Amino acid sequence: MARLGVNIEHIALIRIREKDSEPDPVQAAVFIEMAGADGIVCPIRPESQLLTERDVRLLKEVVKTHLNLKIPPLKNMLTLALSTVPDMITIVPGQKPGSTQGGGLDVLGRMEELAQVVHDIRGRDIVVSLLIEPIIHQVKAAAKVGADYVEFHLGRYSLTEDLNERIDMLENINSVSLAASKIGLGVAAGQGLNYLNVTEIASLEKIEEINIGHAIVARALWVGMEQAVRDMVVLVH
Repeated sequence: MARLGVNIEHIALIRIREKDSEPDPVQAAVFIEMAGADGIVCPIRPESQLLTERDVRLLKEVVKTHLNLKIPPLKNMLTLALSTVPDMITIVPGQKPGSTQGGGLDVLGRMEELAQVVHDIRGRDIVVSLLIEPIIHQVKAAAKVGADYVEFHLGRYSLTEDLNERIDMLENINSVSLAASKIGLGVAAGQGLNYLNVTEIASLEKIEEINIGHAIVARALWVGMEQAVRDMVVLVH
């Protein structure tokens, strides 16, 4: 059974567009956990400033399940994340070159840099995940730099409308997740998943965690946050 992590970035997007203090992502996290989610995902992006240091500090105090901070491998971001001591830190591509074509982190091309980042995080007894495409050589590179988890960026899979291509991609995700597990990595998935496509990913044997934000926030407009989360929990679990 996969775990559900709910990304609260889109709640912060509404807040900043309205230039107001509402809706509060921290308050939303409380309702999300009450609805049965297994964790809160908090991306910190210096270029957008959607979620702030204030949010991060408060989330550390209120989240009772699992707090996953997503950050690019920048010194100031790493300093904030390490001082917060979340349950997990996921390293994602930043604005500078260093991502693969499908949006994942190019671990193979940045091994020396990322090995040091992973070392620093694990030195604080924090679990480290790397956001990558489901490509075997990127998985092997993630293991070599010492990561605990990989999160597969499923943007391409989520966008494809060709059924045969979708089946091929699903088979690849399954085989690469099996390979990742065999070399000792935990496997998560995210980016573009929704109520229509999440079940087939959640059914894969080695997918341990699924992180979703936009789809849940969109449904919450109609049924409320708690019901939207409950609906997704049923599909993921």
